[in-house]
Parts: sequence; structure tokens; C-alpha cells
Amino acid sequence: MTRPTDRLLAPWSAGAAPPRVLVTGGAGFVGSHLTDELLRRGCRVEVVDDLSTGSLANLAPHANSPRFGLTVASITDPAVARRAVAAADMVFHLAGVVGVRRLADAPLAVMQHNLDCTRALLDAAAEHTVPVLFTSSSEVYGDGPVPFREHASVRPGATEGHRGGYACAKAMGEWLAFGHARQSGLPVIVARLFNTVGPRQSGEHGMVLPRFVHQAVAGEPITVYGNGDQTRCFASVRDVVRALADLAVAPGAAGRVFNVGSAVETTVLELAELVRRIAGSSSPIARVPFAEVFPLGFVDPPRRLPSLERLEATIGWSPSASLENVIAEMVEVARAGALTGA
Repeated sequence: MTRPTDRLLAPWSAGAAPPRVLVTGGAGFVGSHLTDELLRRGCRVEVVDDLSTGSLANLAPHANSPRFGLTVASITDPAVARRAVAAADMVFHLAGVVGVRRLADAPLAVMQHNLDCTRALLDAAAEHTVPVLFTSSSEVYGDGPVPFREHASVRPGATEGHRGGYACAKAMGEWLAFGHARQSGLPVIVARLFNTVGPRQSGEHGMVLPRFVHQAVAGEPITVYGNGDQTRCFASVRDVVRALADLAVAPGAAGRVFNVGSAVETTVLELAELVRRIAGSSSPIARVPFAEVFPLGFVDPPRRLPSLERLEATIGWSPSASLENVIAEMVEVARAGALTGA
């Protein structure tokens, strides 16, 4: 009898035909880097993206590759999900809405879209028994104790608050995935991503590092929300997608949750100072009261620190890129964009 773990590993076996991999949200920041990594590993990759936040420019290097395909459509459409999944050996589900600014401005749309796309994708995957790696978020931990551990209860927050809705939608996606696993034997892996940074990331919707880089390169004030004492752990997107690809082939990964990110804490104020120094910028650092930027009651967690023991034990993984090197690359890209008007 084939076990779920065997089904998960089968498409990646040595000597087999190149696995057919579906990446939902593959035109986005993390999704496009994952597409790069999977193509580098010899996979055939089909991306489904509605381009609501993703960009064709992120996938332009692969436009003429015979191992790459793109469907511009929403995975929330059950017919789209079924067609895409039926042609795949493995699914990486990254489609969804992210960004604290979007969550603050349109919480209902964010929650509904994230739930709808995950439900449609999982239903299709269960119908065809295609393994899924679902990218969740560190937000599910809410105000839980740090470091965050995968077996701990999630604490997304009060329903009268603002930020907890996104966390609940992501947590519900995890429960849906494991519900399918228990009822139909669908092989699933959940990866909770922490702050992921690197080229192609936009600061338009509240992502802190690309916003700081843009401000420093443009000579504008670098705006730190609150007192800047809140800490985050920043991991290179290339390290993160390497972990996702490795998890998909790891024995014992199916049916489990994994934190993916860095465990090196940096305060937001330290990050601003680091960006200014690396960019050689004279931009002042300006503190902006949190209440002037987000709605009343929109909570900014003081710490986001993952435990990475489970990830390290399963795939022997640790980040390889330093935050300084990631910032330097982002500064270089930002400057090139400023010169070309991109």
C-alpha cells in the first residue's frame, strides 16, 4: 500500500521524468523566486496567478523555457484549480493576499480571498490526490510566547481587533489542509513563513525593508512606525525557497508544520540604521506614531522569533545569506531602477 509520504516523494525520485509542479501565486515575490528554484532543479513548472499583486516581469526570464507555463487566472475558480492540479505531481500553494496595509484597508477582502483560494486549491488537490505544500504565516502565532514553536497553540487575537483576521484565515487554511489529510489521506506540508526579504519585494503594501530601501535611495526620511523597538527576523527569499523545495522531498515532512525563516532578531530601528549605512544615505530616520498610520486597535507584535529546530532536524537547513548582503543587493536594484525610471 502506498503511504502518503511515498506519494509525496514519488515525483521527485531519482531517474524519474521531470516532476510537474504547480505554483499558485507564482508571479509574486516569493512565488517567482520559488519558480526560479524549481526550474533550476529541473522541474516543469506551471504558474497560476491572477496578477492582482504579482508581476509578469518577475517571470520574464522564463518566458521562452519549454519547462515553464503560465495561466493568468484566479485559483479561487474551482474549474481553474481542478485543471491546474490535474496536470501536476506537486503543488506549492502561495496564492493569497499579504501586507499589513492591505489588511488595514480591506480586511474583509483579504480574509475572504485567502480562504477562498485555499479551499478551492485543497478541494482540487484532494480530488486528484496531488500533494500540497501550503505556505502559511508567522501571524498565526499572534501574541503567543516566543520563540514560536510549531506544536504550540495559535493565538491570533480578539475578533474585535483588526490584525487577527488575517491570522485566522491562514490558520483556517492549515486546518483545512490537515482536515483533507485526515479524511482523504492527502499529503500536506505547512510552512509558516517569517519575514522574507529580497529583490522583487515591494514596499507598496507595508513591507518594511523595501520601503526603507526606497526611502534611503531616494533621500527621503526613513519612517519607523512606533518607537522602533519591535523586533523581526529577516531571511533571504532565496534561502526560504530553498527550504520550501527541500521540504517537499523530505522524509517525514508530510503531515507537519514547519517554521521557515531566520532566528536572528533585529529591531526595526536597527534595520533603518543598517539600510541607511549600507546605502550611504543621508536620509533622516523619522519616528511616526503607529496610530497615525494604522486604524485604532491595529496591533504591531513586539517580537516575531521562530524556533527552527524542527526545520533543521528535517532538512538540515539554516540560512546562508546575511541581512547585510540582502540589503546591499536590494539597494543596488533600487538604484538601478531609479536610473532607468523603472
